[in-house]
Amino acid sequence: MQPVALSKTQAQIQVNAFIRSVYNWMAIGLALTGFVAYYVANTPSIQQVIFGNRIIFYGLIIGELALVFFLSARVQKIQASTATALFVLYAALNGATLSVIFLIYTQASITSTFFICAATFVAFSVYGMTTKRDLTSVGGFMTMGLIGIIIASVVNIFVKSSAMSMIISYIGVLVFVGLTAYDTQKLKTMALTQPADVGATVVRKGAIMGALTLYLDFINLFLMLLRILGDRR
Repeated sequence: MQPVALSKTQAQIQVNAFIRSVYNWMAIGLALTGFVAYYVANTPSIQQVIFGNRIIFYGLIIGELALVFFLSARVQKIQASTATALFVLYAALNGATLSVIFLIYTQASITSTFFICAATFVAFSVYGMTTKRDLTSVGGFMTMGLIGIIIASVVNIFVKSSAMSMIISYIGVLVFVGLTAYDTQKLKTMALTQPADVGATVVRKGAIMGALTLYLDFINLFLMLLRILGDRR
């Protein structure tokens, strides 16, 4: 009986260490995004460069998408330090483009929405970590919902319907809280199935990809909530 108990203890330690690393890197990414967004929003010259030229603005967005796709596709073939640097670069670029929210919404509503988002994120992340239910089917359903949101958002660029935008935001909140729980459970499963002798480099890259996944869940949940709860200037 003793070896089984020890094995469970070691597995729990392995899971805790991996998840802690994921959340540490996610927190670093969010902090960097927030700092860059606030700095750009309070620096008119940089605002002018980013938002005064559509080529630069859309170039930054395309660059962000390219970084996410590159990391997802090549993370197993690049160095852990490179994966880390690309994640940090993505968080900084995202901060630059998201600085626009400080120009649209009041700072008080941004702050209150952030804390609401953080509380919601933590609650569903804890649920994903502790529930005995397999959330694979939930993840698949939420992924289909995400695809629907993307399509509807593209259509609404041309339709420009405020009602449609609000509907997308409410659905988006449901989708991203579901993805938060699913992605957290997936990371827990990943940690449990890692061999005990797996190298530190593999663990580091897994933590970076996990941090990127949860970072995207958090940012998108925050933006959806901000559209619903934010007070415009």
